[in-house]
Amino acid sequence: MEIIEIHHPYDPNEIPKDEVVMTLGFFDGVHRGHQEVIKRARKEADERQLKLAVMTFNQHPSIVFQKINPDTVKYLTTIEQKAQIMSDLGVDFLYVVEFTSAFAGLSPKDFVDEYIVGLHAKVAVAGFDYTYGKKEVASMEHLPGYANHRFDVISVDQLSENNLKISSSRIRVYLDEGKMSLVSEMLAYDYVTGGIVVHGDARGRTLGFPTANVKTASSVHLPKDGVYVVEIKVADTWYKGMAQIGHNITFEANRDRTVEVYILDFDQDIYGEQVEVKWHHYLRGEIKFDGIDGLVAQLNQDKQQTVLYFKEREGL
Repeated sequence: MEIIEIHHPYDPNEIPKDEVVMTLGFFDGVHRGHQEVIKRARKEADERQLKLAVMTFNQHPSIVFQKINPDTVKYLTTIEQKAQIMSDLGVDFLYVVEFTSAFAGLSPKDFVDEYIVGLHAKVAVAGFDYTYGKKEVASMEHLPGYANHRFDVISVDQLSENNLKISSSRIRVYLDEGKMSLVSEMLAYDYVTGGIVVHGDARGRTLGFPTANVKTASSVHLPKDGVYVVEIKVADTWYKGMAQIGHNITFEANRDRTVEVYILDFDQDIYGEQVEVKWHHYLRGEIKFDGIDGLVAQLNQDKQQTVLYFKEREGL
């Protein structure tokens, strides 16, 4: 898959000449609903013997439209994660458009002319609720009019489960509630966050539970505070473990929020490693203990539950 970064206005010479089926959306999380849209577009591209393209943005449009602080926006997936999932789905071209004020100022007609027709689309595919401007004049219902017979339009219906729309916003709610099995169901994969292992206060080692302190970007939407069954990927190998998201409230107040991972049967120095954490199951909330003994006893119980979780999972 080729990734093409676009800054408005773009140079037409930077655009591949291939005619494409263009798939439109922000695709945060690339959840099952998004996957249905991309699969529908892949089927259309195969039938027409065209390349499959996806257009996404480098940041959420609300940062520009609503003028909010970008540091407050939390994403389910990075651009790199989106790219990997889309490559697995058979996408040929991934257009990453920088969402700037100049781009946001395009009229619906100009967007269609420059970013659908101009990118050589013969078919535009998007979810039923996709917009490219104000909904009143730039919904999927209006797109055939702007197309003016230059390309076909396919609108993909809502994907629901148990009468609930599968959506990025609902996934964020489930993350905030620690309902990781529901998150996985909506994504069709386990939720993963990345980061770099940095030095902490090394207190876990003195307790018999040395942890990797994973510095995570502020833009990443972490699950709710608490202890989880996880896997951690170090140098292309996945290891079983348990993790805590929280503030280490047993030792002092007003600490920064951290992600700390205790890796089962592991004794390596991994400071500076770029890692990924796969969030499987919420065990409990963060607890303030009166002393070290109570904390260690609880950690041993957490470890037993973690080992049991993996045994049951592998026995399925």
